[in-house]
Amino acid sequence: MLSADEIRARKGGDRLAMLTAYDYPTAVALDRCGLDLVLVGDSLGEVELGLASTKEVTLEMMAHHIGAVRRGLADTHLVGDMPLGSDDPAETAVASARALAAAGADSVKLEGPKIDSVRAIIGDGIPVMGHVGLLPQTAVDYRRQGTTPEDADRIVREAEQLEAAGCYSIVIEAVVPEVAERVSAACRVPTIGIAAGMATDGQVLVSTDLIGQLPEQPPFVTPQADVHGVVVTAAKAYVAAVRGAGLGEGPDPDGAEPSGPGAYSSSA
Repeated sequence: MLSADEIRARKGGDRLAMLTAYDYPTAVALDRCGLDLVLVGDSLGEVELGLASTKEVTLEMMAHHIGAVRRGLADTHLVGDMPLGSDDPAETAVASARALAAAGADSVKLEGPKIDSVRAIIGDGIPVMGHVGLLPQTAVDYRRQGTTPEDADRIVREAEQLEAAGCYSIVIEAVVPEVAERVSAACRVPTIGIAAGMATDGQVLVSTDLIGQLPEQPPFVTPQADVHGVVVTAAKAYVAAVRGAGLGEGPDPDGAEPSGPGAYSSSA
């Protein structure tokens, strides 16, 4: 498992690969894929819990899902998102970061240039990942960032401030690619892009989008699987088999009763 310092040292080296996870089964699968980082993002509010936005996610929700993912990861650095209201002022941020670390996070990520909070959390011994560009927790609308010279300069400046405060890496979200390139060139820590072009030190995607777990995905994602379709097909086959008396509970096809750990681990 990479430490925050080892991730920081990857600047200019092999690109960093990060995906989100929100549950134990997904974490078990992703831990076998050679990822550098797994993020339990507050995006879980929308893609896992069906909430309207990340604004409704609580610290308790984050800790719950971080615990589940931690139990599925053995070899991958786990980043925990700090939800809206948990990272300011600095005293609140430290308490929140401690709660996420206790749940299993190796580091935490917070949105925007909350420099006092970043310094306080790092001073408490917990590594911090920064986040610039589109900030879903406070965004009024979801649009590309850095489209004006003033906006571009602000994003670069905020990234530099986060680096100076001690962040070991910085996420750049939904930023004009040329601006993401500027940020990457200006910072001595790795940048991790999402919908920000390829001129970054790594990429992050929501795993739900990558594997096609919902019927619709963002336009900047090319799904690598159709899990939604697979589940629908399997469930339809199950319904047809049950109603046609072709499927039911009982021994394995070879006549042997299930045995061993987990044989009866699931129940309705």
